[in-house]
Amino acid sequence: MDTKDWLQRHQVAVYAVAVMLAIGVGVGRPDSASFIEQLIDPVLAVLLYVTFLEIPFVRLRRAFTNGRFMAAALGMNFLIVPVVVWGLTRFLPQEPVILVGAFMVLLTPCIDYVITFTELAGGNSEQVTAATPALMLLQLLLLPVYLWLFMGSQVAEVIEPGPFIEAFLIIIALPLTLAWLTEVGAERSPKGEYWQETMGWLPVPMMGVTLFIVIASQLPRVQDSIGQIIAVVPVYIAFLVIMPILGRLAAGLFQMDVGESRALVFTSVTRNSLVVLPLALALPSGYGLAPAVVVTQTLVELTGMVVLTRVVPAWLLPERPTPISLPDRVRGD
Repeated sequence: MDTKDWLQRHQVAVYAVAVMLAIGVGVGRPDSASFIEQLIDPVLAVLLYVTFLEIPFVRLRRAFTNGRFMAAALGMNFLIVPVVVWGLTRFLPQEPVILVGAFMVLLTPCIDYVITFTELAGGNSEQVTAATPALMLLQLLLLPVYLWLFMGSQVAEVIEPGPFIEAFLIIIALPLTLAWLTEVGAERSPKGEYWQETMGWLPVPMMGVTLFIVIASQLPRVQDSIGQIIAVVPVYIAFLVIMPILGRLAAGLFQMDVGESRALVFTSVTRNSLVVLPLALALPSGYGLAPAVVVTQTLVELTGMVVLTRVVPAWLLPERPTPISLPDRVRGD
């Protein structure tokens, strides 16, 4: 078994070690958080680059033509999720600093490690990757709208478009372009092929590094504010329970195969905490607790993903979802 296969088989253990080390550094060396925080964006960009390299672009182009999956993914994330989030946040303390963090993270679909967890559960990762640019662009446009609807114009105005645009260019567009150029180079020269093969074993270690960087840099915020943000944990857990079930129902409605169905479940439930965190850090001083609310979701979600990568293929979607039959009167028979 080569290094890449070993890492793929033991990636959950790698992530667990990264989280434990991050907790140790975050608790034992809280003074290092400011330095580590500066590494979040570049580490995220490298993670997305090596992740995109895993999927041949010829397959990625085919995935773009799957309008059914794209419509389902966008509908779940930007129509169904906001309704669920609105209902769940009614149980939170109605404090703007808590709500803005919860809304920022729960209303933004994941565009990075969702690909890894989809693969772990045997889902169609090409479909998730193909949907990534649309998911990022729409959350850029719609997050201020949702914040305005849910919290009022005063809060929506503090969300500047600049950080989102920067995040899209640096964390999505640049790695995607470099991955495409790498694949082109691999087809034309042995050196390019060697480079691509060398990068092939990096996705799992880079995910571990990313988790370490994010948690180690932000844990002091959570540690200092645990009494105030503990209320968001049940809401995050409820989201992890509700969305896979709704994703399963949507997959049956769209009559998707098992790979697409699992991909839809994971894109519906995983949130964009790693990319949203720099945006939360850029909020005005009065919202200093918002990053802690975002980081708390990261910790809860990672635990939930370990469970879901087993529950989804073993129980929720062990085979092709049963299509949802419409009554004869609805079909017009």
